[in-house]
Amino acid sequence: MQQKNLERDAIDFGRLNIPSLFIRLFVPTLLGLLFSAVLNLADGIFVGRGVGSDALAAINVAAPIFMVCTGLAMMFGSGVSVVAALHLSHGNIKAANINMTQAVTVGVFVMTVIAAVVFVFPEHFGTLFGGSPELKPYVVGYLRYITPGLPFIIVLVEGMFILRLDGAPNIAMGVNIAASILNIFLDWLFVFPFGWGIEGAAFATTLSQAIGALLILYYLFFRTRTLHFYRPKFSRTAIRLTVRNVGYMSKLGASTLLGELALSFTMVVGNYAFIGRLHEDGVAAFSVTCYLCPLIFMFGNSIAQAALPIMTFNYGAHNTGRVRQTVRLALLLGAVSGILMTLCGVFFSPEIVSLFLEDGLSSARLAVDGYPVYASCIMFFTLNIVAIGLYQSVEKPRAASVFMLLRGFIFLFIAFMAMPRLMGDTGLWLAIPVTEAATFLVIVCHAVLTLGKKDKSAA
Repeated sequence: MQQKNLERDAIDFGRLNIPSLFIRLFVPTLLGLLFSAVLNLADGIFVGRGVGSDALAAINVAAPIFMVCTGLAMMFGSGVSVVAALHLSHGNIKAANINMTQAVTVGVFVMTVIAAVVFVFPEHFGTLFGGSPELKPYVVGYLRYITPGLPFIIVLVEGMFILRLDGAPNIAMGVNIAASILNIFLDWLFVFPFGWGIEGAAFATTLSQAIGALLILYYLFFRTRTLHFYRPKFSRTAIRLTVRNVGYMSKLGASTLLGELALSFTMVVGNYAFIGRLHEDGVAAFSVTCYLCPLIFMFGNSIAQAALPIMTFNYGAHNTGRVRQTVRLALLLGAVSGILMTLCGVFFSPEIVSLFLEDGLSSARLAVDGYPVYASCIMFFTLNIVAIGLYQSVEKPRAASVFMLLRGFIFLFIAFMAMPRLMGDTGLWLAIPVTEAATFLVIVCHAVLTLGKKDKSAA
């Protein structure tokens, strides 16, 4: 019976042609995440144009909280996607359903606790993440209205992974697009006609996330093909097994969390570095790159998310040839998209900056001069995200986490400390490119050494 259910899935991960299978997953994943990235850009454009550069800088200060929560959601989502895909590859649908239920319920509980703490102490978080006294009122207002939506992030983000694994990537894309379009409309409505300022932008995000989460729940309760919520149990044994299973899923998804934490850390360290040398105008200029960073991350992440169920299913089924084919395709696509985005950043910097900041502002001039330098990181950035996702797909969480720690924390901190001293203001913009290039070199060396050891063992 279980095997028949699997055969009725819309997507056969074990037998369909790899390029065709990859495209069926990648295109809707890319479009869905693209709309999410456009949503983020819309926030920046409406706030920068409708409220001012200080408000734009304030969102950059508050953004790490939002990104940490998104990282937790992606950790649970990618972890349960790997575990559930392995169960499905062996025909164990019940175990996949249990793991899915555990990941969603525990994630919602954790996010609710975080939301409550941030809502009560917004001033402390604003100061912690590098906000100046001038930016504090904006930061507090934004956090107060964004935190009620944090529990919905878990359902929305985890739901994307679950729907793709259930063979419904187009529905996942549709939910993402619907939530993003709603957010963009509400951003315009609340910031301009209603005049609610930065609080209106935050409230728009919260409402759109809630609607998206409800759409995900509707699918999982009434439309799902294979994966269903399992009635939770609360006995001592059930709780112990839940803790064990969620712990393992978190371990598998740890590198994804570290990726979002790395973006948050980049913002925090960058805020301190830019405000120290270039003051509030510097933070506003840096915030343009931070708004565009999710768009860049989206390409690498969509490639990794499309490859994840293919890689994991075939890895569990010992189809090594299909695994290698997926790796080659993912890395090629990552390199091509990275090069194209780098060229856009170098040649269209004034047009990009003008979306967020009015021409003539000192912050706009800083951003126009700095963004082409920052754009030199994009190809390495995209390839790093894809490679780390591929390691994660084949149950190598330790290597994936080490690479993410290097690129998001260790190399980044060293670069932000060293580059401005060596190259002045230009060094601020070069810190991230140096970080990504160094990480890429480490990943390549590790891959070459690992393959060398396998070849010797085979011989």
